Amino acid sequence: MSDIKDYESEILEIIRGTYSPKVILSKIEGYHENDIAQTFSVLQPQERKKFFRICNSEMLAEIFEYVEEDEAAMYINEMDVYKAALVISDMETDTAANVLHQIEKEKRALIIDAINPEIQKEIRLLASFDEDEIGSHMTTNCIIIRENLTVKQAMNELVNQAEENDNISTLFVVDENYEFYGAIDLKDLIIARNTVPLDDLIVTSFPYVYANESIDDCIERLKEYSESYIPVLDNRNKVLGIITSQSIIEVVDDEMSEDYAKLAGLIAEEDLQEPLGQSMKKRLPWLIILLGLGMIVSSVVGIFDHVVAQLTLIMAFQSLILDMAGNVGTQSLAVTIRVLMDENLTFKQKGHLVAKEMRVGLCNGLLLGIVSFLLVGLYIHFAKGKTFMFSYAVSGCIGISLVLAMLISSAVGTLIPMFFKKIKVDPAVASGPLITTVNDLVAVVTYYGMSWLLLLNILHLS
Repeated sequence: MSDIKDYESEILEIIRGTYSPKVILSKIEGYHENDIAQTFSVLQPQERKKFFRICNSEMLAEIFEYVEEDEAAMYINEMDVYKAALVISDMETDTAANVLHQIEKEKRALIIDAINPEIQKEIRLLASFDEDEIGSHMTTNCIIIRENLTVKQAMNELVNQAEENDNISTLFVVDENYEFYGAIDLKDLIIARNTVPLDDLIVTSFPYVYANESIDDCIERLKEYSESYIPVLDNRNKVLGIITSQSIIEVVDDEMSEDYAKLAGLIAEEDLQEPLGQSMKKRLPWLIILLGLGMIVSSVVGIFDHVVAQLTLIMAFQSLILDMAGNVGTQSLAVTIRVLMDENLTFKQKGHLVAKEMRVGLCNGLLLGIVSFLLVGLYIHFAKGKTFMFSYAVSGCIGISLVLAMLISSAVGTLIPMFFKKIKVDPAVASGPLITTVNDLVAVVTYYGMSWLLLLNILHLS
C-alpha cells in the first residue's frame, strides 16, 4: 500500500513541477498506466488539462483503460475537441463507444465529426446494438484473413494488418464469401513451413457468438472457453469483430452486479456518488410492491385475530416461523437462479430441482421442528408457568407449522424464479425481499391456520 502512495506522490510532483513538457513526458513514461490513472482524481482540472496537452493520444488512451468509463468521459470533456478525437480514436472501439455515450450530446457530435471516418463507422456499428446485446461489448481490433492463402501470404497479411490491430495472438479466417470459417493460433502460423497447407492450421470448431445475442444467453458459453478472443458474427455469419477475455470478465462482473442489485430489490445498481433522487427512484418500485404484499400479510393476520385473542401466547413465536420460512425460501432462490443460468436445462431436470429443494426443506424442517418442539415446550412450561400438556400442545403446533412452512417456502423459492424464467423475465427479479414477503404470507397462513385447527378446534385450548 505504501508503494502505491509513493508512486502517486512522485507522479503528482512531476506533473505539478516546473519541468518542460518534454521532460515531464520522459519522466512520466516510466510509470505504469494504472498508477498514472489513480492520480487523475487528485489533480485539479487545470493540472489535468496541462497533463492532457503534454501526453500523446496513444498514451492517454492506454491510461484511460484503467479509468471507469464515466470518469473517462469527464476527462475527455476537459480536452479540446481535436485532442479528444485523437484519444477516442486510439481507444478500444467498445470502450470508445461507451465513453462517447456518456459525453454531452453537443460535444459528442463534434468529437465524432473529428474522428477518422473508418473509426466513426466502427463506433456507430457498436452503438447500433443494445446494451444487453453482446455486440455492444465487442471490438473490431482483430486480424481477419482469407482461407485460400498460403502460409507465406498469411504471414504477410498478418504483418500488414498488425499496423492497425494489435490483437494478433489469434487470426480469424473467412471463406470466399467472407463468412466465418475458423481460427489460427499465431504460434502455429509462425512455426509452420511454407509447404504446409493453411487449411491444416485452421481450427474450424472455434467458438463464436452472434452480435445480436443477449448477454444472458451467451455468457455461459463464453465462460466455458479459455480463448483470448472469440469472434462476433452478424446474421450472415460474417465477422464483425471479437470479444476479448477482458471484456468477457467485465460483462460477467456487470451481470453479477446487476443480478445482485435485483436480488436486493433494486431495479439497477447504485454507487456512492449517486444523487438522492436517483437512489430513491431505483428503490421505490420494489418497495411499493412489497408494501402492497406486506398489507396483504397484515390483512391475513387480521383474519386470525380471534385466534390471537384466545391464545395471545402464540404471537410470541410468530417471528420464529416467519424468519425460518424466509431464510429457507432465500436459500432455494439462490440455488435455483444459479442452476437456471444453464440454458439447456430440461423439464425433467427442473422437476428434479424442485423435488430436491422440497426434500431439503422437509428434512431441515423436521429436524428444526423437533428441536423447536422440545425447547419451546420447556420454555413455555418454566418461563410462563403453563402445564406440560399446554406447553407441548403449543410447541407441537409450532413444530408442525415450522415443518410445513419450510417445505412450502422451499417450493416457492424454487418455483417463482422458474416462473419468471418461463415468461422471459430475469429470474433475479424474484428478489430476496419478494421471496421473503411471499413466504411471510405462507408462514402466517400456515402458523395461524394450524393454531386455529389444532389448538382451538381439536385440543380446545384457550
